[in-house]
Amino acid sequence: MTLREIGPQRFRSEIGLYYEDFQIGNIYEHRPGRTITEADNTQFSLMTMNYHPLHCDAHFASQTEFGKMLVNSGLTIAIVLGMTVPEVSGQAIANLGFQEIKLVAPVFAGDTIYAESEILAKRESKSRPGQGVVTVRTRGLRQDGVEFMIFERSALVRSRADAEANPTNY
Repeated sequence: MTLREIGPQRFRSEIGLYYEDFQIGNIYEHRPGRTITEADNTQFSLMTMNYHPLHCDAHFASQTEFGKMLVNSGLTIAIVLGMTVPEVSGQAIANLGFQEIKLVAPVFAGDTIYAESEILAKRESKSRPGQGVVTVRTRGLRQDGVEFMIFERSALVRSRADAEANPTNY
């Protein structure tokens, strides 16, 4: 989090890096982590109408190769993506796309998940002066260090000059 002075002895917190702050190869470890509960999983699964018994029927799940309920991958995607906002997209105008989300290991209730993002590419926008496209690879990691998810995404991000010329009041 950064603070921007908006008046004498008055500051406003801001989230996210500006376009010029990103350097290809930098890796951002997103903290804090998030411990997922059984209630999180059940509520998300039922709220999104994903009634697969692996997510909401403990007896059914106990008879599978996993031996217990799996956390809904939609929930883990949402949490990992959210964890990246303070660094990667807090100053974004828009997400431009996601490339190939891979789910490579299970997540269970009680697991704590973390995320990290590597800057893969950046370029100035051809059609939007003062903004640029930043591409990152994000990995989701369990508390034991096992990678459970990986995806790439691109976002349109404001430059510091664009933000100063077009301030927001949030």
